[in-house]
Amino acid sequence: MFLDAAAGRFADHAELVGLCDPSATRMAHWNRHLADTFGHPPLPAYPPGRFDAMVAETRPDVVVVTSVDATHHTYIVRALELGCEAVTEKPMATDAEKVAAVFEAVERTGGEVRVAFNYRWMPVFSALKGVVASGAVGRPTLVDFQWRLDTSHGADYFRRWHREKKHSGGLLVHKATHHFDLVNWILDDRPERVFALGGLAFYGGANAAARGLPPAPERFTGEPDAADDPFALDLAADPGLRGLYLDAEADSGYVRDRHVFGGESKWPITSEDTMAVTARMAGGALLNYSLVAYCPWEGERLSVVGTEGHVEYFGRGPGHIIAGQGDDDLAAAQRPVEQTLRLQRHFEPSRDLPIPEAEGGHGGGDARLLERLFLPDLPPDPLGRDASHHDGAWSVLAGVAANRSIETGRPVGIGELAPPSLCR
Repeated sequence: MFLDAAAGRFADHAELVGLCDPSATRMAHWNRHLADTFGHPPLPAYPPGRFDAMVAETRPDVVVVTSVDATHHTYIVRALELGCEAVTEKPMATDAEKVAAVFEAVERTGGEVRVAFNYRWMPVFSALKGVVASGAVGRPTLVDFQWRLDTSHGADYFRRWHREKKHSGGLLVHKATHHFDLVNWILDDRPERVFALGGLAFYGGANAAARGLPPAPERFTGEPDAADDPFALDLAADPGLRGLYLDAEADSGYVRDRHVFGGESKWPITSEDTMAVTARMAGGALLNYSLVAYCPWEGERLSVVGTEGHVEYFGRGPGHIIAGQGDDDLAAAQRPVEQTLRLQRHFEPSRDLPIPEAEGGHGGGDARLLERLFLPDLPPDPLGRDASHHDGAWSVLAGVAANRSIETGRPVGIGELAPPSLCR
């Protein structure tokens, strides 16, 4: 996403100067891609141990952090210390200590951190935010948010490193940080107290055995039975997957196609696939949130109830029949085929509001986010969609609190986790 934007659409405003990745094979793949697609000269390629050398030799203004989630804070902090701005994918960090490390670095260096929350930039969520901000539903009192991942998208988190909380924080951090941030932004509020329940109800060997399935191998690629398995991902069958993952296994050590019902002796599944969260916001509104990673269809329902009415967005995609599709197929399968944005005020009939046209990834959010990150001298955004390390922290800490609540069976106050400067 960032490489193509900088080398293509925004080439007049940005210059790529270096790559840093644990796999030399993977960086060579991206250099070939940039050359073939944009005629871009090869970028210097650095292993993580030479990150400081990369910054010293290539002198970037901005470091874009797209590494494994649990390492985001490492590169954010070091980029700030070396005098760069940091742009990071969500989540900004995966636990409270790592959030605190980012805050300490910002305060010590005076540097800037921007978090790439593309859902804020989806036109339909911008429209929903506008309805709430206009006062049409009055003072928000309850948010009900349901997110459903289908058996391709949802399963993919359990083929990858995301299945291990030590790498991702679990789906309540890796995925739900999007959703907690949306609620914070739409309400212009922050979470105060969180209670959560969750478990592994579908994926994993024990659940497969309970359904009468035979023991699964460690991975999909190379398995004869995988051809008829709707959960299978064959890295050898797709040039992109082969170049980025299968060919890179020797120098990265990363296996991208772990079996969703096996492989747990090497790669234990510690993330939940079924989660329910209740939270109280600082402004008094309540949040009900649920995330499921194995539905037959993909979509979401987000409603805001207020003292004067109710507004709700519902979007549903077609779902995936066969897993392991390419990125273009995945994007098409996630595109809503059914959408409504409906407002009803007290004592008035409901009315459907227009849903803005959107093209591109994440419901059109990617393109708008990239404009904001790459175009210079833009005026302040009237909807406040730019996200700082404060926004990144509130969304992460909601997930961290939910994880802790699942572990302890008790509600968790965000104040127990937050850096002091976040609460000021």
